[in-house]
Amino acid sequence: MQKITPCLWFDGRAEEAADFYVSVFKNSRIVSTTYFPEGSPRPAGSVMTVEFVLDGEEYLALDGGPEFTFSPAVSFMAHCDTQEEVDELWEKLTDGGQEGQCGWLTDKFGVSWQVVPRALNGLLGGSDAAAARRAVTAMLGMKKLDIGELQRAYDNA
Repeated sequence: MQKITPCLWFDGRAEEAADFYVSVFKNSRIVSTTYFPEGSPRPAGSVMTVEFVLDGEEYLALDGGPEFTFSPAVSFMAHCDTQEEVDELWEKLTDGGQEGQCGWLTDKFGVSWQVVPRALNGLLGGSDAAAARRAVTAMLGMKKLDIGELQRAYDNA
């Protein structure tokens, strides 16, 4: 069991969101669902929490109401090994959401994600400062990150 579990606050859409995320990421599942009892602040029998696992990591979705919303100040990074994985996650997570700059997006529930190729750190933090600057400049012009384009910029090709 992991020591820290992110809790995501939704307004009536916790179950829908958990189902969606489980469908997007491999090695994912719903663990349990709890419901509001009689006399609680939300309608009795409506979803209160959904525990779920995304690619081996635990999360909790809470149907807390409209008091709080998501902000890009907190985002989840989805690390990808291939361009195909970047493309697949980008397509699924932006469906009904909004593309952002530099690999960032907001999904249909308002949650911010960064779809990041694992190769990015090596390109942006390489020992060749001029090559890293070229890669950063290329990244700043992208929405969905393109590993090949980033590598070509780094290589000055």
